[in-house]
Amino acid sequence: MPTTDKIVIICDDEATTEDWRNAIADYAPNMTVEVYPKDTEREKTQFVLVFNPPENVFQKYPNLKVIASMAAGVKHITKKNKVSKNINVTKVNDAMHHDDMANFALTLTLSHLRRLPVYFQQQNQALWKTHPYKRPEETTIGIMGIGTIGKVIGTLMLKNNFKVTGWSRSKKDIDHIKTFHGKDQRNAFLETAEILICILPLTKETEGILNREVFNKLPKGAYLINIGRGKQLVEADLLEAIDKGQLAGAALDVFREEPLPKQHPFWNHKSIMITPHTAGSVTPESAVRKIASNYNAMKNGKKLVDVVDFEKGY
Repeated sequence: MPTTDKIVIICDDEATTEDWRNAIADYAPNMTVEVYPKDTEREKTQFVLVFNPPENVFQKYPNLKVIASMAAGVKHITKKNKVSKNINVTKVNDAMHHDDMANFALTLTLSHLRRLPVYFQQQNQALWKTHPYKRPEETTIGIMGIGTIGKVIGTLMLKNNFKVTGWSRSKKDIDHIKTFHGKDQRNAFLETAEILICILPLTKETEGILNREVFNKLPKGAYLINIGRGKQLVEADLLEAIDKGQLAGAALDVFREEPLPKQHPFWNHKSIMITPHTAGSVTPESAVRKIASNYNAMKNGKKLVDVVDFEKGY
């Protein structure tokens, strides 16, 4: 087994690899960092840090104990690889990333309320025309996925005078946020959500959850913000809901296919705002602390943090 501390980086992007290598060197200068495929002595490697790993790569590491995702999600890990049950998979759960997501959600929310997308379109037409707007205290935000990140979003919304409700798989108690849970309470939650923010993880249960049935339960003229996962949205149902006036529009940051194909109807839809999966990015300089902590926990036989529960899907 290894006599020196070593992490192997497996990543399909050179710039990201270099950012992580530098962050580890600054935070844990005694750590040896090697980069796949030029890494050595794979039989001694126990800990890998990955994003978009190549197919079947983990089979090359017979004593692997931990696969650490560089991102908050782990679908990129299992897309081309099977992970043995005796290997822990961890995800990034970083406060800076959570704050970035919350600030982005607030930005999109205020942009919608103050009709900024409409004014941007009018500018292209040299059209001078004002429109009525709603204030935060007149608006209820419904957070679909009131977990760790959802709670940060909800707290920020409260600070900005919004009313906030939240829905999750299991029961949550959060100060000043009315919470709902489970399938039986989902419709009651949806009826509150004038702006629906989806931040759910992608699981078998949540794939396709943003569909006609859900849209029809929202207040007429509601607005959708999806910063969860692209496969949660049934795209045809969204277009139908907007065209019928059930939804006022949507701000979408994630998509079934990324980059979004140039011929996709979302690009030219006047009521849909598109951003390129930029709601929040993981900053290695911040996230490296937990990576190093988990490495030490593995080495000392202690419990790791932010371990993925594959039965739940996140």
